[in-house]
Amino acid sequence: MSQGYANPYTVAGAVPSERAAFIRNTYIHLGFAIVAFILVEYFVLQQSWAGPFAQKMTGGRSWLIVLGAFMGVSWVANKFAMSDTSRGMQYLGLGLFIVAEAIIFLPLLYVAANMSGDSQIILKAGITTGCIFGGLTLAAFITKKDFSFLGSFLSIAFFVAMGIIVVSILFGFNLGTLFAGAMALLAGGSILYTTSNIMHHYRTDQHVAAALSLFSSVALLFWYILRIFMSRR
Repeated sequence: MSQGYANPYTVAGAVPSERAAFIRNTYIHLGFAIVAFILVEYFVLQQSWAGPFAQKMTGGRSWLIVLGAFMGVSWVANKFAMSDTSRGMQYLGLGLFIVAEAIIFLPLLYVAANMSGDSQIILKAGITTGCIFGGLTLAAFITKKDFSFLGSFLSIAFFVAMGIIVVSILFGFNLGTLFAGAMALLAGGSILYTTSNIMHHYRTDQHVAAALSLFSSVALLFWYILRIFMSRR
């Protein structure tokens, strides 16, 4: 059992009213983050430069630079969101991460919207992602288990996955549906881990950072669910 259970400053150790307020605030912020992501992405996709920009992002080995920049921005955004000194800094971190996600999703969503042959494919992937996220969240809350034991496995798995992605970019081969399915499973595990982590290891005033962590896991799941849907077209 982790120390988070015994720590009265974590969500799990807080009084029921504070715990309920944290959960409510976290998922309200997650909802706003998802809506903001949709609005930013919709705006970008309507611009005439969206297609050429998406092509430049993925042309040659440019995608490696994009991934590296995204990882750097994500690290900064998370640091801001975890700030203990400023609520404004926390919201800046969340906003920065939403914009970063919208940019890195642009090529995938542009292809899905304009070249997949299915005008509903993004909606279908979104609904599927929402159902999976809801089921995993419910499982985490019902079982009340501490899934922190998944942390080491997920770290190693994502490190290996990143290596495979880099190699695929350098040598120009398609990772295929099997890889997308494996990554969707990892994203599901990340949702379980993150949901448990914010309950047992976050303080009750860290709902903005908690929303960012959950949004990151949901975005990753949506990415690979959409890839699976597109591979069937």
